Amino acid sequence: LRVLSAKDRASLEAHVADADVIVGSGIDFPVQILDKARRLRWFQSTSAGIDAILPIRDRVGDLIVTNARGIHADSIADFVMTGIGVMHWDFPRFMREQSHREWHMRPVPPISQRTLGVIGLGSIGVAIARRAKSAGMTVIGSKRDLTKPIEGVDRLLPPEDLAELLRLSDFVVLAVPHLPETTKLIGREQLRLMRRGAFLINIARGSVIAESELVEELQAGTIAGALLDVVEREPLPTDSPLWTMPNVLITPHVSGYPSDYTARLFEIFGDNLQRFIEERSLQNVVDLTRGY
Repeated sequence: LRVLSAKDRASLEAHVADADVIVGSGIDFPVQILDKARRLRWFQSTSAGIDAILPIRDRVGDLIVTNARGIHADSIADFVMTGIGVMHWDFPRFMREQSHREWHMRPVPPISQRTLGVIGLGSIGVAIARRAKSAGMTVIGSKRDLTKPIEGVDRLLPPEDLAELLRLSDFVVLAVPHLPETTKLIGREQLRLMRRGAFLINIARGSVIAESELVEELQAGTIAGALLDVVEREPLPTDSPLWTMPNVLITPHVSGYPSDYTARLFEIFGDNLQRFIEERSLQNVVDLTRGY
């Protein structure tokens, strides 16, 4: 087994025909290059998502695709719970008042009296649910497979009951993969089902939200606010109204980027490489028919 390093696209194109294994981003890998990969047997994504592979999943034959599932869960759960606290207590307002040297006391109910809805219960969604439950929140989750209970989730709903989850939740977290069926999953109709005091948190993909409709509904006060770690176009264009909306928090796609990300990734890859050499089953194999 030869190990080749490609520093740029030209180098990748020069070596890809001889590659048995490719390690690359599942988000923005130049997937058309795979047409030249005559020997390729395994693609290890450096991300949990495999957005780049999905358009050609019907053409990859016996190619095994594995992802970085599990690296992000704790970090994203930390991020979501921090965001819930910031929005629940309205820290942006405290900071504005501090800048004006204003002292305004106001009561805030305990987070334990609030309900969290998690749309998508993969490893990330489950980690978020567990953290929320440990904070005393009621947790509702949406998942395709309802045959097994999930620790930390009080009530499981199928995807077709999305409206029920939205109506019952004070915080809604989007943790679904990027798929055709999740594109624009949340738009005007869904936002209007949410509670007026509810918050939307997106740590999935920007494509999951109809962004222009979200902007309009936020401006109209349909929901209380949003925390967006991902947006339709990244970086977020400087002229986007989201930048200056007082009820929106924007972060630059950092929730799933722990400081030891590379080390964690190569733990997964190292284990899988040994398995690959020994012709054993790999870990974190993606079901390409589902897309995750």
